[in-house]
Amino acid sequence: MPRWLPRAVVLVLALVACFQLGSWAFHQLIGLLVNILIAFFLALAIEPAVARMAAAGMRRGLATFLMFSAVAVVTAGFLALLGSLLAGQIVAMVEGFPGYLDSVINAINSTFHTELSRLEIQESVLRSDWLRKYVQNSASGVLDVSATVLGGLFKLLTIGLFSFYFAADGPRLRRALCSVLPPAKQAEVLRAWEIAVAKTGGYLYSRGLMALISGVATYIVLAVLGVPYAPALAVWVGLVSQFVPTIGTYLAGALPVLLAFTVNPWYALYVLVFVVVYQQFENYMLQPKLTSKTVDIHPAVAFGSVIAGTALLGAVGALIAIPAVATLQAFLGAYVKRYELTRDADSSTSRPRRRVRLPRLR
Repeated sequence: MPRWLPRAVVLVLALVACFQLGSWAFHQLIGLLVNILIAFFLALAIEPAVARMAAAGMRRGLATFLMFSAVAVVTAGFLALLGSLLAGQIVAMVEGFPGYLDSVINAINSTFHTELSRLEIQESVLRSDWLRKYVQNSASGVLDVSATVLGGLFKLLTIGLFSFYFAADGPRLRRALCSVLPPAKQAEVLRAWEIAVAKTGGYLYSRGLMALISGVATYIVLAVLGVPYAPALAVWVGLVSQFVPTIGTYLAGALPVLLAFTVNPWYALYVLVFVVVYQQFENYMLQPKLTSKTVDIHPAVAFGSVIAGTALLGAVGALIAIPAVATLQAFLGAYVKRYELTRDADSSTSRPRRRVRLPRLR
Protein backbone atom coordinates (compact mmCIF):
# COMPACT_ATOMS: atom_id res chain seq x y z
CA MET A 1 0.00 0.00 0.00
CA PRO A 2 1.45 3.42 -0.88
CA ARG A 3 2.38 5.64 2.03
CA TRP A 4 0.24 8.53 0.83
CA LEU A 5 -2.98 6.47 0.67
CA PRO A 6 -3.86 6.58 4.44
CA ARG A 7 -3.28 10.32 4.54
CA ALA A 8 -5.37 10.80 1.40
CA VAL A 9 -8.22 8.75 2.90
CA VAL A 10 -8.07 10.77 6.12
CA LEU A 11 -8.02 14.02 4.13
CA VAL A 12 -11.03 12.98 2.05
CA LEU A 13 -12.97 11.95 5.16
CA ALA A 14 -12.08 15.25 6.83
CA LEU A 15 -13.26 17.21 3.80
CA VAL A 16 -16.53 15.27 3.69
CA ALA A 17 -17.04 15.86 7.42
CA CYS A 18 -16.36 19.58 7.00
CA PHE A 19 -18.78 19.77 4.09
CA GLN A 20 -21.51 18.00 6.07
CA LEU A 21 -20.88 20.23 9.07
CA GLY A 22 -20.98 23.36 6.92
CA SER A 23 -24.17 22.23 5.18
CA TRP A 24 -25.82 21.50 8.53
CA ALA A 25 -24.76 24.88 9.93
CA PHE A 26 -25.98 26.69 6.81
CA HIS A 27 -29.42 25.07 7.02
CA GLN A 28 -29.62 25.91 10.71
CA LEU A 29 -28.67 29.54 10.12
CA ILE A 30 -30.62 30.14 6.90
CA GLY A 31 -33.32 32.06 8.80
CA LEU A 32 -30.77 34.35 10.42
CA LEU A 33 -28.99 34.92 7.09
CA VAL A 34 -32.26 35.88 5.40
CA ASN A 35 -33.06 38.30 8.22
CA ILE A 36 -29.60 39.87 7.89
CA LEU A 37 -30.11 40.21 4.12
CA ILE A 38 -33.44 41.98 4.66
CA ALA A 39 -31.85 44.24 7.27
CA PHE A 40 -29.00 45.08 4.89
CA PHE A 41 -31.38 46.18 2.12
CA LEU A 42 -33.46 48.19 4.60
CA ALA A 43 -30.30 49.95 5.76
CA LEU A 44 -29.36 50.67 2.16
CA ALA A 45 -32.83 52.10 1.55
CA ILE A 46 -32.63 54.65 4.37
CA GLU A 47 -28.92 55.37 3.89
CA PRO A 48 -29.44 58.44 1.61
CA ALA A 49 -31.75 60.15 4.11
CA VAL A 50 -29.46 59.30 7.04
CA ALA A 51 -26.43 60.58 5.11
CA ARG A 52 -28.16 63.89 4.35
CA MET A 53 -29.10 64.42 7.99
CA ALA A 54 -25.58 63.46 9.08
CA ALA A 55 -24.11 65.94 6.58
CA ALA A 56 -26.34 68.64 8.11
CA GLY A 57 -24.68 68.09 11.50
CA MET A 58 -26.91 65.46 13.11
CA ARG A 59 -25.42 62.32 14.62
CA ARG A 60 -25.92 59.20 12.54
CA GLY A 61 -27.42 57.30 15.45
CA LEU A 62 -30.07 59.98 16.03
CA ALA A 63 -30.75 60.30 12.31
CA THR A 64 -31.23 56.54 12.01
CA PHE A 65 -33.52 56.54 15.04
CA LEU A 66 -35.68 59.28 13.51
CA MET A 67 -35.95 57.40 10.22
CA PHE A 68 -36.94 54.18 11.97
CA SER A 69 -39.47 56.09 14.08
CA ALA A 70 -41.05 57.53 10.93
CA VAL A 71 -41.25 54.07 9.35
CA ALA A 72 -42.78 52.65 12.54
CA VAL A 73 -45.40 55.43 12.71
CA VAL A 74 -46.40 54.90 9.06
CA THR A 75 -46.61 51.13 9.55
CA ALA A 76 -48.66 51.47 12.74
CA GLY A 77 -51.04 53.90 11.03
CA PHE A 78 -51.49 51.53 8.09
CA LEU A 79 -52.19 48.57 10.38
CA ALA A 80 -54.63 50.65 12.45
CA LEU A 81 -56.57 51.76 9.37
CA LEU A 82 -56.60 48.24 7.96
CA GLY A 83 -57.64 46.83 11.34
CA SER A 84 -60.55 49.25 11.60
CA LEU A 85 -61.62 48.26 8.10
CA LEU A 86 -61.52 44.53 8.87
CA ALA A 87 -63.17 44.96 12.27
CA GLY A 88 -66.03 46.99 10.81
CA GLN A 89 -66.61 44.47 8.04
CA ILE A 90 -66.53 41.52 10.48
CA VAL A 91 -69.03 43.22 12.79
CA ALA A 92 -71.32 44.00 9.85
CA MET A 93 -71.11 40.40 8.63
CA VAL A 94 -71.86 39.00 12.10
CA GLU A 95 -74.83 41.34 12.58
CA GLY A 96 -76.24 40.55 9.16
CA PHE A 97 -75.60 36.78 9.27
CA PRO A 98 -79.10 35.88 10.67
CA GLY A 99 -80.74 37.83 7.86
CA TYR A 100 -78.53 36.15 5.24
CA LEU A 101 -79.34 32.75 6.73
CA ASP A 102 -83.08 33.46 6.74
CA SER A 103 -83.00 34.50 3.10
CA VAL A 104 -81.11 31.34 2.12
CA ILE A 105 -83.56 29.13 4.10
CA ASN A 106 -86.57 30.84 2.51
CA ALA A 107 -85.08 30.33 -0.95
CA ILE A 108 -84.50 26.62 -0.23
CA ASN A 109 -88.02 26.16 1.15
CA SER A 110 -89.63 27.86 -1.83
CA THR A 111 -87.52 25.92 -4.33
CA PHE A 112 -87.57 22.40 -2.84
CA HIS A 113 -90.87 22.72 -0.91
CA THR A 114 -89.23 22.00 2.46
CA GLU A 115 -90.00 23.31 5.94
CA LEU A 116 -86.60 24.22 7.33
CA SER A 117 -86.21 26.74 10.14
CA ARG A 118 -83.24 28.65 11.46
CA LEU A 119 -83.70 27.40 15.05
CA GLU A 120 -83.62 23.75 14.00
CA ILE A 121 -80.48 24.29 11.96
CA GLN A 122 -78.76 26.10 14.84
CA GLU A 123 -79.60 23.30 17.30
CA SER A 124 -78.38 20.60 14.93
CA VAL A 125 -75.12 22.46 14.36
CA LEU A 126 -74.53 23.04 18.08
CA ARG A 127 -75.15 19.36 18.88
CA SER A 128 -73.00 18.00 16.04
CA ASP A 129 -69.77 16.08 16.68
CA TRP A 130 -67.72 17.96 14.09
CA LEU A 131 -68.29 21.26 15.93
CA ARG A 132 -67.07 19.69 19.17
CA LYS A 133 -63.96 18.34 17.44
CA TYR A 134 -63.35 21.69 15.79
CA VAL A 135 -63.48 23.50 19.13
CA GLN A 136 -61.05 20.99 20.63
CA ASN A 137 -58.61 21.35 17.73
CA SER A 138 -58.89 25.14 17.90
CA ALA A 139 -58.10 25.09 21.62
CA SER A 140 -55.02 22.95 21.01
CA GLY A 141 -53.94 25.19 18.10
CA VAL A 142 -53.85 28.33 20.24
CA LEU A 143 -50.33 27.41 21.36
CA ASP A 144 -49.19 27.05 17.75
CA VAL A 145 -50.63 30.46 16.86
CA SER A 146 -48.95 32.03 19.89
CA ALA A 147 -45.62 30.47 18.96
CA THR A 148 -45.98 31.76 15.39
CA VAL A 149 -46.76 35.28 16.61
CA LEU A 150 -43.80 35.27 19.00
CA GLY A 151 -41.52 33.97 16.25
CA GLY A 152 -42.67 36.75 13.92
CA LEU A 153 -42.06 39.40 16.58
CA PHE A 154 -38.58 38.00 17.20
CA LYS A 155 -37.80 38.14 13.48
CA LEU A 156 -38.99 41.75 13.30
CA LEU A 157 -36.83 42.63 16.29
CA THR A 158 -33.81 40.93 14.72
CA ILE A 159 -34.29 42.69 11.39
CA GLY A 160 -34.79 46.04 13.13
CA LEU A 161 -31.64 45.72 15.24
CA PHE A 162 -29.42 44.65 12.35
CA SER A 163 -30.77 47.30 10.00
CA PHE A 164 -30.28 49.97 12.69
CA TYR A 165 -26.65 48.95 13.21
CA PHE A 166 -26.00 48.74 9.46
CA ALA A 167 -27.39 52.25 8.91
CA ALA A 168 -25.94 53.90 12.03
CA ASP A 169 -22.49 52.32 11.69
CA GLY A 170 -22.34 52.32 7.88
CA PRO A 171 -19.04 54.25 7.57
CA ARG A 172 -17.41 52.16 10.30
CA LEU A 173 -18.58 48.96 8.61
CA ARG A 174 -17.15 50.10 5.28
CA ARG A 175 -13.84 51.00 6.90
CA ALA A 176 -13.65 47.62 8.61
CA LEU A 177 -14.37 45.83 5.34
CA CYS A 178 -11.91 47.87 3.30
CA SER A 179 -9.14 47.53 5.89
CA VAL A 180 -8.65 43.86 4.97
CA LEU A 181 -8.51 44.52 1.21
CA PRO A 182 -5.80 45.96 -1.05
CA PRO A 183 -6.25 49.55 -2.32
CA ALA A 184 -7.52 48.49 -5.75
CA LYS A 185 -10.18 46.24 -4.24
CA GLN A 186 -11.16 48.95 -1.74
CA ALA A 187 -12.18 51.26 -4.60
CA GLU A 188 -14.27 48.49 -6.15
CA VAL A 189 -16.05 47.73 -2.87
CA LEU A 190 -16.84 51.40 -2.23
CA ARG A 191 -18.13 51.81 -5.78
CA ALA A 192 -20.39 48.76 -5.43
CA TRP A 193 -21.64 50.04 -2.07
CA GLU A 194 -22.49 53.48 -3.49
CA ILE A 195 -24.34 51.92 -6.43
CA ALA A 196 -26.31 49.64 -4.10
CA VAL A 197 -27.27 52.58 -1.88
CA ALA A 198 -28.36 54.69 -4.85
CA LYS A 199 -30.40 51.94 -6.50
CA THR A 200 -32.07 50.63 -3.35
CA GLY A 201 -32.87 54.08 -2.00
CA GLY A 202 -34.11 55.25 -5.38
CA TYR A 203 -36.31 52.18 -5.72
CA LEU A 204 -37.86 52.73 -2.30
CA TYR A 205 -38.43 56.47 -2.75
CA SER A 206 -39.88 56.12 -6.25
CA ARG A 207 -42.21 53.38 -5.04
CA GLY A 208 -43.23 55.50 -2.07
CA LEU A 209 -44.05 58.45 -4.32
CA MET A 210 -46.09 56.24 -6.66
CA ALA A 211 -47.88 54.76 -3.63
CA LEU A 212 -48.79 58.27 -2.48
CA ILE A 213 -50.14 59.25 -5.91
CA SER A 214 -52.06 55.98 -6.24
CA GLY A 215 -53.54 56.31 -2.76
CA VAL A 216 -54.67 59.90 -3.31
CA ALA A 217 -56.29 59.06 -6.65
CA THR A 218 -58.04 56.01 -5.17
CA TYR A 219 -59.31 58.04 -2.21
CA ILE A 220 -60.80 60.69 -4.49
CA VAL A 221 -62.68 58.08 -6.55
CA LEU A 222 -63.94 56.15 -3.53
CA ALA A 223 -64.98 59.33 -1.71
CA VAL A 224 -66.94 60.55 -4.73
CA LEU A 225 -68.73 57.19 -5.02
CA GLY A 226 -69.43 57.09 -1.27
CA VAL A 227 -67.65 53.78 -0.64
CA PRO A 228 -67.08 53.23 3.11
CA TYR A 229 -63.59 53.19 4.63
CA ALA A 230 -62.16 55.25 1.77
CA PRO A 231 -58.99 56.35 3.69
CA ALA A 232 -58.12 52.78 4.73
CA LEU A 233 -58.75 51.47 1.22
CA ALA A 234 -56.61 54.24 -0.27
CA VAL A 235 -53.69 53.33 2.00
CA TRP A 236 -54.20 49.65 1.18
CA VAL A 237 -54.17 50.27 -2.58
CA GLY A 238 -51.16 52.58 -2.43
CA LEU A 239 -48.91 50.30 -0.40
CA VAL A 240 -49.93 46.88 -1.69
CA SER A 241 -49.94 47.86 -5.37
CA GLN A 242 -46.41 49.27 -5.17
CA PHE A 243 -44.57 47.09 -2.66
CA VAL A 244 -46.02 43.65 -3.54
CA PRO A 245 -44.41 42.64 -6.84
CA THR A 246 -46.28 41.17 -9.82
CA ILE A 247 -49.65 40.46 -8.15
CA GLY A 248 -49.83 43.53 -5.92
CA THR A 249 -52.05 45.47 -8.30
CA TYR A 250 -54.68 42.72 -8.41
CA LEU A 251 -54.62 42.20 -4.64
CA ALA A 252 -54.92 45.93 -4.04
CA GLY A 253 -57.80 46.45 -6.45
CA ALA A 254 -59.86 43.44 -5.37
CA LEU A 255 -60.78 44.81 -1.93
CA PRO A 256 -62.15 48.21 -3.10
CA VAL A 257 -64.13 46.47 -5.83
CA LEU A 258 -65.74 44.10 -3.31
CA LEU A 259 -66.66 46.88 -0.89
CA ALA A 260 -68.03 49.01 -3.72
CA PHE A 261 -70.17 46.04 -4.78
CA THR A 262 -71.82 46.04 -1.33
CA VAL A 263 -72.90 49.64 -1.92
CA ASN A 264 -73.91 49.38 -5.57
CA PRO A 265 -72.92 46.83 -8.25
CA TRP A 266 -72.39 49.66 -10.73
CA TYR A 267 -69.94 51.29 -8.32
CA ALA A 268 -67.89 48.09 -8.37
CA LEU A 269 -67.72 48.34 -12.17
CA TYR A 270 -66.65 51.99 -11.92
CA VAL A 271 -63.89 51.14 -9.43
CA LEU A 272 -62.69 48.28 -11.63
CA VAL A 273 -62.52 50.57 -14.67
CA PHE A 274 -60.60 53.14 -12.61
CA VAL A 275 -58.10 50.51 -11.43
CA VAL A 276 -57.47 49.30 -14.99
CA VAL A 277 -57.14 52.80 -16.46
CA TYR A 278 -54.90 54.06 -13.67
CA GLN A 279 -52.68 50.99 -13.98
CA GLN A 280 -52.12 51.76 -17.67
CA PHE A 281 -51.38 55.41 -16.84
CA GLU A 282 -48.90 54.32 -14.18
CA ASN A 283 -47.16 51.74 -16.37
CA TYR A 284 -46.72 53.89 -19.46
CA MET A 285 -46.47 57.46 -18.14
CA LEU A 286 -45.82 57.75 -14.41
CA GLN A 287 -43.47 54.87 -13.67
CA PRO A 288 -40.99 55.47 -16.56
CA LYS A 289 -40.51 59.09 -15.50
CA LEU A 290 -40.01 58.31 -11.81
CA THR A 291 -37.76 55.28 -12.21
CA SER A 292 -35.74 56.34 -15.26
CA LYS A 293 -32.82 57.52 -13.11
CA THR A 294 -33.06 54.99 -10.28
CA VAL A 295 -33.99 51.45 -11.33
CA ASP A 296 -34.22 51.69 -15.11
CA ILE A 297 -34.41 47.99 -16.02
CA HIS A 298 -36.40 46.28 -18.72
CA PRO A 299 -39.88 45.08 -17.64
CA ALA A 300 -39.09 41.53 -18.77
CA VAL A 301 -35.90 41.55 -16.68
CA ALA A 302 -37.83 42.88 -13.68
CA PHE A 303 -40.49 40.19 -14.05
CA GLY A 304 -37.88 37.45 -14.39
CA SER A 305 -35.94 38.73 -11.40
CA VAL A 306 -39.09 38.69 -9.27
CA ILE A 307 -39.81 35.09 -10.27
CA ALA A 308 -36.21 34.06 -9.59
CA GLY A 309 -36.19 35.85 -6.23
CA THR A 310 -39.45 34.18 -5.25
CA ALA A 311 -38.06 30.75 -6.16
CA LEU A 312 -34.92 31.35 -4.11
CA LEU A 313 -36.14 33.20 -1.01
CA GLY A 314 -39.92 33.34 -1.27
CA ALA A 315 -41.63 36.65 -0.53
CA VAL A 316 -38.35 38.18 0.69
CA GLY A 317 -36.67 37.41 -2.62
CA ALA A 318 -39.57 38.95 -4.52
CA LEU A 319 -39.23 42.19 -2.56
CA ILE A 320 -35.47 42.61 -2.93
CA ALA A 321 -35.13 41.15 -6.43
CA ILE A 322 -35.64 44.38 -8.39
CA PRO A 323 -33.18 46.61 -6.44
CA ALA A 324 -30.64 43.75 -6.37
CA VAL A 325 -30.84 43.26 -10.15
CA ALA A 326 -30.71 47.02 -10.73
CA THR A 327 -27.58 47.24 -8.57
CA LEU A 328 -25.94 44.35 -10.41
CA GLN A 329 -26.86 45.82 -13.79
CA ALA A 330 -25.43 49.23 -12.90
CA PHE A 331 -22.27 47.71 -11.44
CA LEU A 332 -21.63 45.51 -14.47
CA GLY A 333 -22.46 48.37 -16.82
CA ALA A 334 -19.45 50.28 -15.53
CA TYR A 335 -17.11 47.49 -16.63
CA VAL A 336 -18.73 46.22 -19.82
CA LYS A 337 -17.09 47.80 -22.83
CA ARG A 338 -19.47 48.78 -25.61
CA TYR A 339 -18.62 49.26 -29.28
CA GLU A 340 -20.23 51.15 -32.10
CA LEU A 341 -22.48 49.13 -34.34
CA THR A 342 -21.36 48.34 -37.82
CA ARG A 343 -23.45 49.40 -40.75
CA ASP A 344 -24.83 45.89 -41.28
CA ALA A 345 -25.70 45.42 -37.61
CA ASP A 346 -27.31 48.86 -37.42
CA SER A 347 -29.41 48.26 -40.51
CA SER A 348 -30.52 44.80 -39.33
CA THR A 349 -31.59 46.03 -35.87
CA SER A 350 -33.20 49.30 -36.93
CA ARG A 351 -36.88 49.54 -37.71
CA PRO A 352 -37.71 48.97 -41.38
CA ARG A 353 -38.84 52.05 -43.20
CA ARG A 354 -42.28 52.06 -44.72
CA ARG A 355 -42.34 52.42 -48.47
CA VAL A 356 -44.94 54.80 -49.74
CA ARG A 357 -46.32 53.90 -53.15
CA LEU A 358 -47.20 56.84 -55.31
CA PRO A 359 -49.99 56.53 -57.84
CA ARG A 360 -48.82 56.07 -61.39
CA LEU A 361 -49.34 58.90 -63.79
CA ARG A 362 -51.11 58.08 -66.96
